[in-house]
Amino acid sequence: MTAAMATAPERAATGPRVVLSARGLRRDFAGFVAVNNVDLDIAHGTIHALIGPNGAGKTTVFNLLTKFLAPTSGTITLLGKDITRTPPAKVARLGVVRSFQISAIFPHLSVLDNVRVALQRPGGLGVQFWRSVSALDALTPRAMELLEQVGLADARNRPAGDLSYGRKRVLEIATTLALDPKVLLLDEPMAGMGHEDVGTVSAIIRAAASDRAVLMVEHNLDVVADLCDWITVLQRGEILAAGDYATVSSDERVKVAYLGTDNG
Repeated sequence: MTAAMATAPERAATGPRVVLSARGLRRDFAGFVAVNNVDLDIAHGTIHALIGPNGAGKTTVFNLLTKFLAPTSGTITLLGKDITRTPPAKVARLGVVRSFQISAIFPHLSVLDNVRVALQRPGGLGVQFWRSVSALDALTPRAMELLEQVGLADARNRPAGDLSYGRKRVLEIATTLALDPKVLLLDEPMAGMGHEDVGTVSAIIRAAASDRAVLMVEHNLDVVADLCDWITVLQRGEILAAGDYATVSSDERVKVAYLGTDNG
């Protein structure tokens, strides 16, 4: 068996250090099985894509990993620690941070202040409500570093709501990076973007993955082919195939289920 065809446990034993792992993940909704027996290993320094047709269970898996939903059965571990029953806020503090399909920024705050607000948690200011607003000034250098990293330094004083759609998504990535995540989960980061914005965000994600694990749901297969080290394909809540892009794109079952074709 090649590395590209390896199962999640086999890949965990031979590949990069696994940060976030799931085993036998299942979620039922009133008798409907949305996710069934899903195994995942998200490794440090890699970009892992979760793809599949609409209704395949991708967002449910995201919600399970980030604890917005509790699994019916199965286990989730972060750096070997069982977080299956850990509340979502604590999971985020432990370093599992996600974005959403809909941009989640403060439109009336400046671009810089959006990032400074996000930095309050790792900076220890999130619960220090008695501190002066000027305490945020200490966060400005790091906020500017992040804005430089994602190409938004020139817009630091603009209201975030005035940004284009693509740049709002870039700002959202900057605010998630401000939380210094061990695992960054991105839910359709390229949705609705033009070609130029897709290239910009791809470069940001690639840079972000250099020192953390990234899991992304993405429908743009050109992005997946170019960006992702490992791909898990879901169908009806179960894993249909897993491997690198060459492996999954040549799988006849994937062609039928995801690409809508039954021939080469």
